[in-house]
Parts: sequence; C-alpha cells; structure tokens
Amino acid sequence: MRILVTNDDGVSAPGLAVAQAIAEEVAGPDGEVWTVAPAFEQSGVSHAISYTSAIKMEQLGPRKYACAGTPADCVIVGLLEILKDTPPDLVLSGVNRGHNLAEDAVYSGTLGAALEGALLGRKAIGLSQYFAPPLASDPEAMFEAARAHGAATVRKLLTADWTPDLFFNVNFPPVRAAEAQGPVLARQGRRRVGKFAPVSRTSPSGRPYFWLTHSRDNASTAPEDDAAMCAKGFITVTPMRPDYTDNTALDRLAGLF
Repeated sequence: MRILVTNDDGVSAPGLAVAQAIAEEVAGPDGEVWTVAPAFEQSGVSHAISYTSAIKMEQLGPRKYACAGTPADCVIVGLLEILKDTPPDLVLSGVNRGHNLAEDAVYSGTLGAALEGALLGRKAIGLSQYFAPPLASDPEAMFEAARAHGAATVRKLLTADWTPDLFFNVNFPPVRAAEAQGPVLARQGRRRVGKFAPVSRTSPSGRPYFWLTHSRDNASTAPEDDAAMCAKGFITVTPMRPDYTDNTALDRLAGLF
C-alpha cells in the first residue's frame, strides 16, 4: 500500500510524526509512505489553495517534502506531480494538534487536505487529537490515544464501502490510550455557543491587536454528536463529503422560483 501523509500544523509538528508512524504500520513492510506537508503552520485555512501565488517545494529527505502552501496545495502537488505515476491508495491528514469537532470541521486545514484527496478520487482520512487537562500539559501523553489506536482505526475504515467523494473525520479523545472507547460513528455537532471570539490586546508600541479564542464547550452539542462523544472518551468517526447542497431545502423551496 502507498500512503500520502500531510497535515496543517507544519512539517515539523509532532503530530505529523505520529501520522507517519500510523501510515508505516498500515502500509506494512512492503508499502510506501510519502509526506508532503506545509513548510509552516497552516491551521484554520480550511480548503484554501494558493491559486494566485507560487508554491515552492523543498525535498527534505527520501519521500519527504515541505510545501510552502496550504494543506490542500500539498495534496494537489503530491497526487498530481510527485506521485502522478504511482498514485497512493490513501491520503492521511494529521494528526492535528487539537480536535476538529463540530463546526471546527468548517475551518480545519486538516480536513481541507482530506477533502482535496476525496475530490481527486483518493480515499482520505483526517486524524485529530483532542487535548484537555491534564494530558494537554504532558508532551509524552498528548498523542497517546492517536498513537495507540490510529492504525487499527484506519485499517477498519479501509474495509468500509467508499462511495465517490467520501472522506472521514476521526478524532481521538483526551484520555490515556487504555481509557479510550470506540471507535463510534457520530454526526458532526454544533455548539450552542460561539465558535471563536476576539480578545483585544495592546502591543508594546501601543498598537491594538486581537487574538481569536476558541470555544471549548463541546458538551453543549447533542449527546450523540461528535464533540460530546469525544469529550466522553470515545474515538469518533464522521463520514463527510464536499457537496454543500442542502437537499432538504431544495425540496422545501421547490416552488420558490
């Protein structure tokens, strides 16, 4: 099996090494793992592409490249240039440093890469690791659940019925590996509170600026949704696709025009 690995945290991110280890285990001794990851952090860029600027590439080692672009750029270049003659069987994106649950999925560069893989006809999975105290302050334990359960979860998904454009969003819970439950299928949730909020600051030179803070109210989603289930300790798996059409609205609004 040949696997393309990417992420949105950057080519030096610790979660990328976890994803590479998962890919190596899934690919097996006769497989190949290729990495094309952003040269610098691209968190929150969603499915953006560098449509109006050049994309610089640097080979860092055998089968490993840094791309001065977005996660979707990495997949496009990886599939259509670097691996154009030997296409991969799977695109793995992650392991993201932090969860991509509920409306996070709309902003996620991790899932933007998986979406691009699906659009280009490849099986694609986004992997993210939910952090919460006390694991969030323990570098050794941060990715423990993803590291321990990632390969088995990916292998299970590879046996699924993959329809065109399907990709998966997998989130590992903020618990030690032995405490993780699941995996379970879960709908993408929606938090009752705002997703992001600006926090005002002032620079040493007196200029105002803002940081965006992220809502952590995952328990506010419906109990069976991805954010609530992952917060309870479950590995959540959400099937997704790039079609934004609201089919219910199409039927409801049929007589509007």
